[in-house]
Amino acid sequence: MRVHICAVGRLRGGPEADLIKDYVTRFDRTGRALGLGPLSLHEVEDKKGGGMAAEAVFLERAIPKGAVIVTMDERGKLLSSPDFSAKIADWRDTGRGDVAFVIGGADGIDPSLRAKADFSISLGKMVWPHMLARAMLTEQLYRAASILAGAPYHRV
Repeated sequence: MRVHICAVGRLRGGPEADLIKDYVTRFDRTGRALGLGPLSLHEVEDKKGGGMAAEAVFLERAIPKGAVIVTMDERGKLLSSPDFSAKIADWRDTGRGDVAFVIGGADGIDPSLRAKADFSISLGKMVWPHMLARAMLTEQLYRAASILAGAPYHRV
């Protein structure tokens, strides 16, 4: 199952970019044997300042047809890392070819796109900058692959 992160904003160089790149590499290496990956990052930008509605249009174009749509939203479900890995395994095992994790811009995800989501995940009650949310999501994706592989990365 291919994994996509569809996010508003361009990732510039720096520590967040380095961290994300490291976790993407780890996920791809670990996930390959599990039928997971590759992990692709799709960045969109609304240069005309159309707000959430315009961002939603760009995000929808980045989401592969037929993908499981997972919004990253503070109103979403709180999952433990093992529960997150089980969810990913379930999508993979039921024959879903793609899963797209959607990260909105500064104002979040437009309600029209949130309504199309198959699932919504929260990284906690706090709101995170989208670059940190990407880093946290890529780490959790790697952690999920590690859990599914039975590797000792995750400790309970």
